[in-house]
This record gives sequence, C-alpha cells and structure tokens, in this order.
Amino acid sequence: MSECPHVAELPRPEPAPLTDTCPECLAAGSHPVQLRLCLACGHVGCCDSSPMRHASAHFRETGHAVMRSFEPGQVWRWCFVDGSIV
Repeated sequence: MSECPHVAELPRPEPAPLTDTCPECLAAGSHPVQLRLCLACGHVGCCDSSPMRHASAHFRETGHAVMRSFEPGQVWRWCFVDGSIV
C-alpha cells in the first residue's frame, strides 16, 4: 500500500460514520453488500458489488476520493481517483 496525495488531504481524526448502514439502500428497500466509509465526511455507502453502488455514486457526486471498508476486521482504504488501495 502506498500513500496517494488524496490521503494527505483527509481530515484527522477520521470522521465518525453518519449512519451504521447505507441510507440510500435503506430508503430504496435494497440490501447493501459490503459497506464503505467516506474518509472525507463519514458517509456510509454500499460497495460496487451492491446493485446501486452508492459509495461510488457518493464519490462522483462529491469528489471525496478516499474511502475505507466499513466491514468488521477489514482495514484497507481505496482511492477512487487513483483507482488503487492506499
């Protein structure tokens, strides 16, 4: 894993999650697959394995580049801009 320039721009400490699940999936009556936490604002969204891909949609809408897994035991981060684990 390497530091991309977007990691340096993240708030410290990491923002608290705004919810414990994907609110867009909840509103749509869909079941999220694998949750992701936006490290810029704390938005929780479903991953691209979910039908609605809300974490990616959040990036496209906001430009918030880095998220991390919001699943127990997973500690990796992803940069949407660089398309890589960071």
